Amino acid sequence: MTPTDHTSPAPTASASLSPTARPWLFLSLLAAALAVVGNVVALSVDRIYENLTDVFLPQALAQDIVDLALVAPLLVVTAALALRGSLRAYLVWLGALTFTVYNYVIYVVAIDFGPLFLLWVAVLGLALFCLIGGVGAADYAAVKARFAHPRAIKVTAWVLIVVAGLFALLWLSEDVPALLSGETPKTIADMDVLTNPVHVLDLAFFLPAAVLVGVWLLRGRPFAYVAAPALVVFLILTGVPIIVTPVVQAVRGETATWGILAPIGTLTALLTALLVWLLAREGQTD
Repeated sequence: MTPTDHTSPAPTASASLSPTARPWLFLSLLAAALAVVGNVVALSVDRIYENLTDVFLPQALAQDIVDLALVAPLLVVTAALALRGSLRAYLVWLGALTFTVYNYVIYVVAIDFGPLFLLWVAVLGLALFCLIGGVGAADYAAVKARFAHPRAIKVTAWVLIVVAGLFALLWLSEDVPALLSGETPKTIADMDVLTNPVHVLDLAFFLPAAVLVGVWLLRGRPFAYVAAPALVVFLILTGVPIIVTPVVQAVRGETATWGILAPIGTLTALLTALLVWLLAREGQTD
């Protein structure tokens, strides 16, 4: 399908979804179900995280809470709506899958081998293949035709570029001085891991991808119209566990890092508003 011109009606949302996406939508339900099992076990059985440091443990618990209460239900709901032809739900579904892949890479490489290892690997594999299949099944030109509102597209592109750049500078501000001084970065020491998996994933893939998609969006490349909303969803979901972590610390009677709530909470709220605005522009051209 090619983008419509000014004399042709815009493609419907259902026309923007390929039948080849259906198997991946159904398979993601299995990933969500397995994730829920893992979250419940991790939150219920102390020995799952018994080797984590006092800094890392609240982060892991917050992640499980967010996965259980938000991410898994989001995968199920958006998959169900996408199966009924909702393009908006499909794009959000891709973002939830992106976050799931990101999150479960951290589970399998940063947490000690234990009872949930194979389950985590299964969720990671399922989410990764669903993401690849889901992106491959999208009709990029048709999606671009549905999201032709120039202001929303331009704002989304620049937000992706700026946010990715700011996070890259933040991570490099810790990593570069540590490399120059020959010392171990504080976050690595606090978490007692070999490297910071968040820095690895962000600097090697997700932040460059956000910048690239932003640039492509400004240039009107059809693929970016699929990837951009998904990356906005991904950025929103990465902020939620950070917001929940101080709450977990407070409940556990630990010193809570409340200071993180203002910057991350504000950014997450702004990204959520951007996502709602962008999705609301589906089918609008001015």
